Amino acid sequence: MNPLKESAQRIQDKLSELGYTHQVVELPESTRTAQEAAAAIGCEVAQIAKSIIFRLQPSDKALLVVTSGVNRVNEKHLANTLHEKLGKADADFVRERTGFVIGGVAPIGHLDPIRTLIDEDLLQFDTIWTAAGHPKAVFELTPDELVNMTGGQVLSVK
Repeated sequence: MNPLKESAQRIQDKLSELGYTHQVVELPESTRTAQEAAAAIGCEVAQIAKSIIFRLQPSDKALLVVTSGVNRVNEKHLANTLHEKLGKADADFVRERTGFVIGGVAPIGHLDPIRTLIDEDLLQFDTIWTAAGHPKAVFELTPDELVNMTGGQVLSVK
């Protein structure tokens, strides 16, 4: 078995550090989009927990929204809930705050602590899949494990 890419190994190490036995898997195909990930894994697109980073304004803090692969984040709804505007995060901002490139942002293992919101629609599944630090790396987990390992707040993001 080939060694994991450095960023994916960071996630494997973080999972172990947190006491989880999940295995990060690197797939031959890209998993940069929810559709690509579902096709490569062989699951429903809705089971892909996609990580989206927003730039909160005016605080300039990062916000991670982990949403079902079929859902689109309602930025206006979240802005009203958070009392801050959700700005777009460019590739540099995402990498500076998380340590990952867009398409590989994991829900854990960020360079700095990041407030995390989790789409309530993910809780309907027995298992879900999320990025693991690289656009071709993923790991499987339960929705409850996602909530526990991130300390994320579960809510409607649509």
